[in-house]
Amino acid sequence: MNTPEFSSIIPPKLALTRDETAKAIGQSAVTVDRLTKRGLLRPSRATRRPIYPMWEIERFLRETSAHLSA
Repeated sequence: MNTPEFSSIIPPKLALTRDETAKAIGQSAVTVDRLTKRGLLRPSRATRRPIYPMWEIERFLRETSAHLSA
């Protein structure tokens, strides 16, 4: 009996924790806190702890990259 690959059973994450976000953008968790405080990264407050939707992380990277290249 063939079983599906483990990775195909688990759907992709829609949001990351603070530590996961830090790792994803190559920064420290303290930097993620600073970016959040400055309003550059906007977490969802859907849970007790902030989570960062993937689209928000992508928006942050896109907008900050655009500012550097202009």
